[in-house]
Amino acid sequence: MRRTALFCLILLAACSNEANHLGNPLSIPLRAVTNGFDNAAYMRTRGQVELFVKTNHPAIIADLEAGGGPNLTRAFDIAEAPEAVRSAHTLQMQSDLEIYRQNLGATVVAIMVVSDA
Repeated sequence: MRRTALFCLILLAACSNEANHLGNPLSIPLRAVTNGFDNAAYMRTRGQVELFVKTNHPAIIADLEAGGGPNLTRAFDIAEAPEAVRSAHTLQMQSDLEIYRQNLGATVVAIMVVSDA
């Protein structure tokens, strides 16, 4: 009986309105399930972006050199990147163009980093 009361007291003490790095410990199982779904959605989107980049890499590089174009736009669309960040991100990518020219994976990561997926 005392152990049960102590256990309940510990659980209730963990439930506070104060900010902490874990949040409410009673919501951990729900967050684990939610994170699983979020990760699956992200990986599906990343796979689609990776396939598109591998298939259209030279055209995407040409679009980057030109400051934009249909292939780069399509890659951003697949990644669900917000319209508001695309032009600034394209400029950033242009400054590292040699990396993206030589590395498909870096191109995928650069496109996914602004993704809403």
